[in-house]
Amino acid sequence: MSNQPFDLYKEQGTVLGHPSGLFVLFFTEMWERFSYYGMRALLILFLVAALGGDNPGWGWERQDALALLGTYALLVYLTPIMGGYIADKYTGSRLAIVIGAFLMTLGHASMAMDTPFFLYLGLSFLIVGTGFFKPNMVGTISKMYEKYPEKKDGAYTIFYMGVNGGAFLGIMLCGYLGEKVGWSWGFGLAGIFMFLGMLQFWFANPLFGDIGKRPDTIKEKEIVVPEGDQLNPFTSLDKILMGTFAGLALLWIFNDLFSKIADFSIIPGGSTAANATILTAVGILFIILFSRMSRYAPKVKDQLTAVAIFAFFTIFFWACFEQAAGTLPIFAKDYTARDLTGNSAFIFKIVDTAVTIIPLLIITWVLVRLFKETITKITLSNIILGISFVVIWGIVIYKVNREFSETGTEVPATWFAILNSLFIIVFAPLFSKLWDSRFNPPPAYKYGFGFLLLGLGFLFLVLGTLSIPNGAETAQVSMFWLIMAFLFHTLGELCLAPVGLSYVSKLVPIRMIAFVFGIWYLAIATGNKLAHTAGGMIDQIKDAYGISTFFLIFTLVPIVAGISIMLLNPVLKRLMHGVK
Repeated sequence: MSNQPFDLYKEQGTVLGHPSGLFVLFFTEMWERFSYYGMRALLILFLVAALGGDNPGWGWERQDALALLGTYALLVYLTPIMGGYIADKYTGSRLAIVIGAFLMTLGHASMAMDTPFFLYLGLSFLIVGTGFFKPNMVGTISKMYEKYPEKKDGAYTIFYMGVNGGAFLGIMLCGYLGEKVGWSWGFGLAGIFMFLGMLQFWFANPLFGDIGKRPDTIKEKEIVVPEGDQLNPFTSLDKILMGTFAGLALLWIFNDLFSKIADFSIIPGGSTAANATILTAVGILFIILFSRMSRYAPKVKDQLTAVAIFAFFTIFFWACFEQAAGTLPIFAKDYTARDLTGNSAFIFKIVDTAVTIIPLLIITWVLVRLFKETITKITLSNIILGISFVVIWGIVIYKVNREFSETGTEVPATWFAILNSLFIIVFAPLFSKLWDSRFNPPPAYKYGFGFLLLGLGFLFLVLGTLSIPNGAETAQVSMFWLIMAFLFHTLGELCLAPVGLSYVSKLVPIRMIAFVFGIWYLAIATGNKLAHTAGGMIDQIKDAYGISTFFLIFTLVPIVAGISIMLLNPVLKRLMHGVK
């Protein structure tokens, strides 16, 4: 067997200048994001919806609903650490992706049952399934581009466009069916497309050669360690510390959740003991990271330190950005003018139809390009993918027809969330071109710009809510402010999120890529938990200081973080040892 990586450029041809295998991953990830974001768009609104009415929810308090979402969001990004390790050690990335997709299919099907037991069971399946799926998708791309590091920024940006194409379709269609037809319809639709995505990927396996095969099919001598570097196997102490960290962290996570939604504490001793538990866990995590990093060669140690700095700032980005999953849907539901009549309703329907159909046409065009390149190589995979799009177009036609048959309209609260994905579909190609050009800024500045744009987005919400009195439960704020917030949040995300993945893949030795991607998702997990913990304080801050003050906090934090990381550019440049 050759030591050279399987070259998809040479063996399989290209689509839009990239290997066709990238677009198989593009569509697989698209369906996974369809299901994830489609479900997530509904979860908070379903939990806080009134018990009565035509489409009853569970009538939860906002703080309790956000506590559940925060725990789910944390765990769904935490399990990739274990999923990446299992794939590296036992299953290979391809089988791990299929296992994850199957578990997530079961999760969405469970949530469609609309009972407490099946809701929690479904969330559990989704958490574990995502752990297998997520790190191995990005790890597979890294292995594909091992010989072409200069193409990684563009590849990850295209991949991120697929991610957001799925999020766009999932939020739009699951959200529409969930809010206007019934919650179970929205949750169930997410499961259907997760299942189709799993089948499409499985039958496309011939495209990938040895990439992602089980480790025992690859001879140990093929692991190439650069001169001056050394392998760093996990010691018994490493494993004990990781187990202790995981146990303490999970104990705190579930104690935080149950203490809010069930008024029951797992950790005796109240908040003092709970705080001591999580601080101990964080301390152990730092010991693990510093201990392992100290055993690497100086260059690898420096590059891993750069990854750690980026990961630290990533926590604060997602702690602010992920208000999009919690407090912003609440803001859209209770504080935004969404009932439209007459010309306003008609104009919105025209705009909504355009933003529904045009991105779908673009994604369908990419699909046709993939068909032309691979139809004889992975025929069954392409047939399944084609059937998926026929179903999608059918649901879109049903949605448009139903909307135009009504005189007025109530804009779904979930509709605003599609703006993030829509803006990414529009702007991702421009950012991809920028990162491939001579104007490509250093990574610290990309991060800094991302933070500043994120803060500017929240500033629009501050300005739009200045007239809302303290303690107001509802208001009728113009949709303009929320639309502008999502626009600038998206531009900030494009500066930071996809290129963060790219820099991890460039800085980390290929032999440990899946595990370090898992660590990267630990940072995102922490940011998600912080996001919804802070979001749970919206009512307290709103009552005491006004909702504009709540959004002001999320304006200032990104601005400070953005300036700080740009000041660290010389340090990061030295630690990265020429990686661009």
